Amino acid sequence: QVQLVESGGGLVQPGGSLRLSCTASGLILERYAVGWFRQAPGREREVVASIGRNPINTYYSDSAKGRFTISRDNAKSTVYLQMNSLTADDSGVYYCAADYLPAATPSPLAQVYDYWGQGTQVTVSS
Repeated sequence: QVQLVESGGGLVQPGGSLRLSCTASGLILERYAVGWFRQAPGREREVVASIGRNPINTYYSDSAKGRFTISRDNAKSTVYLQMNSLTADDSGVYYCAADYLPAATPSPLAQVYDYWGQGTQVTVSS
């Protein structure tokens, strides 16, 4: 049974940082690209960042560039999202997702991902 479990969310003040983790079980993570997506109330789910099987291949949304860093540790079956300089616009539920045997460049499209976690809440507020 495949499971993706997100952790690391919480309440943080504007300008603060969080590191999210996505830990996979029931699959060989090195065969997957992994994406982080965010959904805010009343808004569609949107990509934040994704990482390919080769970790040098990454994708960042415009809002994430320069502030967020995605990385992976296949030995720990975990993908991380380091988020710095957080603003209220970064609030939402963050989901990780895995795309089996992807193209070299990780996709920003939610529909190509095969497995999803349950999400972790991030709230940026003073």
